[in-house]
Amino acid sequence: MCPSMAMAKQNDEALETQYQKGVKQLYEKGIERIPNKYILPVQERPSSTTQVEAATRENIKLPIIDFAELQSKNRPHVLKSLADACKQYGAFQLVNHGISKDVISGMVDAAERFFRLPYEERSKYMSSDMEALVRYGTSFNQNKDNVFCWRDFLKLMCKPLSDVLPHWPSSPTDFRKLAATYAKETSDLFLMIMEAILESLLLGTKKNKKAEEEEDDVVTMKDLRDGSQLMIVNFYPPCPEPDLTLGMPPHSDYGFLTLLLQDEVEGLQIQYKDKWVTVESIPNAFVVNVGDHLEIFSNGKYKSVLHRAKVNSAKTRISVASLHTVPFKCMVKPCPKLIDEANPRRYQDTDFATFLQYISSREPKNKQFLDSRKLIHL
Repeated sequence: MCPSMAMAKQNDEALETQYQKGVKQLYEKGIERIPNKYILPVQERPSSTTQVEAATRENIKLPIIDFAELQSKNRPHVLKSLADACKQYGAFQLVNHGISKDVISGMVDAAERFFRLPYEERSKYMSSDMEALVRYGTSFNQNKDNVFCWRDFLKLMCKPLSDVLPHWPSSPTDFRKLAATYAKETSDLFLMIMEAILESLLLGTKKNKKAEEEEDDVVTMKDLRDGSQLMIVNFYPPCPEPDLTLGMPPHSDYGFLTLLLQDEVEGLQIQYKDKWVTVESIPNAFVVNVGDHLEIFSNGKYKSVLHRAKVNSAKTRISVASLHTVPFKCMVKPCPKLIDEANPRRYQDTDFATFLQYISSREPKNKQFLDSRKLIHL
């Protein structure tokens, strides 16, 4: 081995000892090459030759759902658009949702300032416990990932808010206040979206909502109100070799819905018609993703979306994902009203413990957990 190659190998080994500290540390060192730990197999890279090159650069305009129109006489038309989006894309953009620009910008600003803190302050919240109320970390599942992702994150359990808030980061000093306001308002918004989704599935309207909640064999609005909320603040610093790695690998979300707030830097991609396409960033809009629990509950009528995050070499990207579902001990099953002779039951019952056990025992990829719950493979 020539001296230059030997030195390069030594440098790689030195850098790889730092990966548990996160990619912000690597970026701040001014590295020009990413460590081997972050380099994906050729076929999994965003620039893979197995994909049509144009597809990785193609942008997609997701269906736009105007939340204000849901509250108007146009509700039936918007419900149809909502149903079509959940069937065809598994995602949509939500505008005019009622959460103020100040609340949104406050959350993004608080996130930026948290990640600007010294590593010693951020690392106070590092934990390998997947059930921790607060968890700072890196990659996707750093306990199991064979190849690391170019992402650092802060995960916050949000319910009950009064119980978890004292455990949230106390620095920056206004972080708790700004993040709590954002968590509360996204939780309220989730419930209103779910009312519309249940109505779009022909499972309930405002007139018979009380009757729906009295049934024992379906997920009710009470289950959703009492449910879990996990907020994930994602930090993707510039990457010197963005074509070799990803910020997040292809995956679907486990819950009912995820409300994703993007900054102005694009990076979210969804798989649509077997191609990876970039979702445009609309200021102050939410990208709403259908999760695995909603696919199971709808008996496959609505599809959870396979998505990933790309990185770039020029700009830091921040996103805030708010994942919502039923209480951890609540069982999710296909709604009996959506099962008949023509549409047999397609999924097993599942709960959060089953999901946690699954991802704790292997490196999660694509929609493997959802596939493991299927009774019928189409």
